[in-house]
This record gives sequence, structure tokens and C-alpha cells, in this order.
Amino acid sequence: MGRAPRQMEELFGKPVEAVSGFGRPEDNGGGWTVTLELLELPRIPDTTSLLGTYEATLYADGNLVDARRVRRYPRNQYDPIQRGEDS
Repeated sequence: MGRAPRQMEELFGKPVEAVSGFGRPEDNGGGWTVTLELLELPRIPDTTSLLGTYEATLYADGNLVDARRVRRYPRNQYDPIQRGEDS
């Protein structure tokens, strides 16, 4: 799982800002699912930069199998879902 950020940076050409989640789904054959935040578009000031949330699926040996962007948002955006306030 530690190789996921490097592989994602190489694949998408964007720096990884953070690993925001990980897990081992039962239907993944022992692999991992990792959620990462990538810097999509740097801006000045930095609070207006755009980030993307990506999900990566890895084999048990750490090799990347699948990757996709699930969300794109400004760094300063309030996210009610993450705070448990979704409607």
C-alpha cells in the first residue's frame, strides 16, 4: 500500500497531497483500495487550488490495478458529507 502514492503520481503526473483512506475489500482477493488527494491545479493563493479525490485498487503485492477520480473540489471547500451533515 505504501507504493500507491508514487504510482499515482507517475500515472497522473500530479503530486499526492494526502492518503485519506484505505481498506481491504473482501471481494478484492487480498488487495487494497486506497483513497488519495491529488493536487489537480495549483493556484495562488493556495486555498483556491483544485484537488481531486482518487480511488486506487492494488493487488496484494502492491501493484496498481485500477485508478479513477471520484471528485474534484477547491481546497477551501466545505464538505458536509465528511462532517456527517449530509442531507
